[in-house]
Amino acid sequence: MEEFFENELAKKFEEMIENNEELYFDTEEYVDIIIYYLELGDYSYAELAVNHALKIHPNSLEIKTKQLEVFLELERYGKAKELIDELHQSSLEDTDFLVCCAKYYSNLGNPKKSIEYCLKALKLEEEENFLHNFIADEYVNLDDPFNALKHYTAALEHDPYDDYSLENVMICYSKLNRPQEALDFLNQYLDRFPFSETAWYEYGQFFFNKKNYEEAIKGFDYLLAINSGAVGVYANKASCYEAMSEWDKAISVYKEMLELEYTKAFTFYKIGLCYKEAGKLVPALTSFQKSLREDPQFYLAMMEQSQIYEEMGNTKEALYFAHEAATLNEGNLEYQKRLAFLYITCGEYEESLSCLKKLIEAEPSRFYNWYAYSEVLMLIGEYEEAITVLEKALQTHQRAELYYQLSNCYFNLKNDSEGIQKLEKALQLDPSLSKDMQQKYPFIKEQVKKIKTKKK
Repeated sequence: MEEFFENELAKKFEEMIENNEELYFDTEEYVDIIIYYLELGDYSYAELAVNHALKIHPNSLEIKTKQLEVFLELERYGKAKELIDELHQSSLEDTDFLVCCAKYYSNLGNPKKSIEYCLKALKLEEEENFLHNFIADEYVNLDDPFNALKHYTAALEHDPYDDYSLENVMICYSKLNRPQEALDFLNQYLDRFPFSETAWYEYGQFFFNKKNYEEAIKGFDYLLAINSGAVGVYANKASCYEAMSEWDKAISVYKEMLELEYTKAFTFYKIGLCYKEAGKLVPALTSFQKSLREDPQFYLAMMEQSQIYEEMGNTKEALYFAHEAATLNEGNLEYQKRLAFLYITCGEYEESLSCLKKLIEAEPSRFYNWYAYSEVLMLIGEYEEAITVLEKALQTHQRAELYYQLSNCYFNLKNDSEGIQKLEKALQLDPSLSKDMQQKYPFIKEQVKKIKTKKK
C-alpha cells in the first residue's frame, strides 16, 4: 500500500507540473501515471496527465482509451460518445476500449448494449473474471438472476478465490429460490477450498436464514478456526444463540468479541439486551452503563437503561435517561412517546406537552396522540387551549371521546350550553363510553342524567 501511494512516475509528473517544466514520458509511462490517478480516484490529475500525454503522443490509441475512461469517471458522456465513435473502427480488438464502451452504456442505463460489448471483449480471452462479473451485474440490473448466476459462476471458474463472485452466486440462488442447489454448490466449493472464509460465512448465513441455528454455528465456528480475528463473525454466532434463546451462550460469545474490538459500546449493549431477556436486570444495567462509558452519546443504551430503571421502580432515573436519549434522537417518535409517558407518570405534566405536540405534528392521523395531548392540557387547567386542540382533532377524527373531552372543557369554563351540545353529540356517537367518562370528568355526571331524563 505504501508503494502505491509513493508511485515514482506520478511523483516525477507532479514535480514537472509544480516546476512548470517539460519532461518526456513515453506512452507506457503516461498510461501507468493515468492508471495510478484513476485507481486513486484523483480524476482531475488523471485528466491533467491525459492532456499532457496527448500533447506528446497525439495519436496514441492507448492514451485516448485512458482519456475515454477519464470522461466516463467525470460523467462527460457527450465527450465520451464522440471519442467512442472516433476509436470504434481501430480499437475493436482492444479489451480496455470494449470495457469502456460497456461502462458507457451501463452508466446510461442500457444493460443489453453493455452486455454486447462485454461479450465481444470475452472473445479476446483477457480479463475473463472481470468481464463475467460485469456481465452478471448487468443481468442483475435487468432483473435476470438466471443469467446473472451463469456469469458469476463463470467468473468464479476463472478466479476461484473471487469473493465477490461467490457472494453473488449465493444471492442469485436465493432470488431463484433454489436452496438445495445453493447448498450443493457451497458444499462442492468447500470440498475444493476448505479454508475459504467467505464460503464458510455463506454456509453459516444459509443455515441461519433457514433457522437451522446449530448448523449455522458450525459454519461460523469453522470460519473462526481459520481466522479467530474475524470480529463480525462472533456477532453472527451470538445471533444464533439469541435466536435459540440461549442467552448465556450468546453473552459468552459477545465477551469473546470484546477481547478483539476497539469500539465496544455496541457489544456491551448487546450483552445488556441478552441479560435483560434472561431476566437478569442488574447485570443488564451494568452492561448498558459500560456501553455508555465507551460511548457517552449512545442513545440506544440510554433508552434501555431507562426501561430497566422503570422496571425497578425508579421512575426518576428512567425519566432522566429517556430525556437524554430523546434529546440525542429527536426524530424518534417512539422515544417522544416514552418520554411523554414518563413525564406524566412522574406528574410533570407541563414538560410532557412538548413531546405530545411533536407527536400530533408528526402523526396527525393517530387519534390517541390528540387524545393524550388534550387530556394533559385539561389536567393542568388549560381548557381553552384544549378546546383549540380538540377542534383540530375533530377535523380528522369524529370520535366520541373527543366530544366527551370538549364537553368537560366547556363545563369547566362555565359554558353549559356548549358543554351540553358537545355531550349530546358524544352520547349520540358512543353511549357505551358514558360510564367511564363520568368517572374521569365529574362535571358531566349530572348533565348525562339530565340528557337521559329528557329523552325519556
